Amino acid sequence: MKVLALSLFLSTGLACVSVAQQPAKSPKVTLDYYYNNEFKKDHAGNPFRWHYIWNETDNGGLSIWGGIFDSLGVRKDSLLEAPTMANLQHTDIYMIIDPDTDTESPHPNYMNEKDAREIYNWVKAGGVLVLMENDSLNADFLHFNKLSEKFGIHFNGDSKNRVQGRNWAQGAFKIPPGHEIFSGVSKVYIKELSTLTLKKPARTVYEDGGHVIMAVAAVGKGTVFAVGDPWFYNEYVNGERLTPDYENYGAAVDLTKWLLSKIKR
Repeated sequence: MKVLALSLFLSTGLACVSVAQQPAKSPKVTLDYYYNNEFKKDHAGNPFRWHYIWNETDNGGLSIWGGIFDSLGVRKDSLLEAPTMANLQHTDIYMIIDPDTDTESPHPNYMNEKDAREIYNWVKAGGVLVLMENDSLNADFLHFNKLSEKFGIHFNGDSKNRVQGRNWAQGAFKIPPGHEIFSGVSKVYIKELSTLTLKKPARTVYEDGGHVIMAVAAVGKGTVFAVGDPWFYNEYVNGERLTPDYENYGAAVDLTKWLLSKIKR
């Protein structure tokens, strides 16, 4: 009997050690493909998904930002259906970028109260949410504000920093030293973005000329980051279009690290 008890003790102990030694799962970032659900046709007439998606390597894709997540050991995923607590349960960061209008999709999936409540509860439980809108002509605001306003963030649906041609200075934002998110950069480029109007619990993390440009909100265990532009798509982080004094790639690295630091789930 003692031998059996010792055997059970040792096997249980070894099992505990084995579990304790297993590395924790790496964090996961999930990109919305439901509210941003754009397709176009190739030369053969076959439809394919495009615009602000992970594997898109042309100017409108997010392949470079995806590479930053890869380099930091973050697993990438996408969500092709409406978000719920169930299908977000293994996601640490959920990003919604450029929600469709009826000119971008014949049947846009608009934000609604049910979806917004699911996302809100997921954030409250510890999720990290990224909201990246667009300017007044290129994204839905009427429906999408149903979600953002739950966190005290209203997208104004205007278009700030309108840039003529290659006059990059019209899209410049100076980042102050020691910024809580973008500590590694001093100058970034964002054009034709929506400004924000805030209520508690949201707070400003960057403003320019009296306009709120970026905001964060803490809700329960979770965090929300919002800006009115897709911002980190390939065209403006690949180092080929902008002059070297614009540090969008570095800003993408800074934001990614900050988002990871907010994971508490």
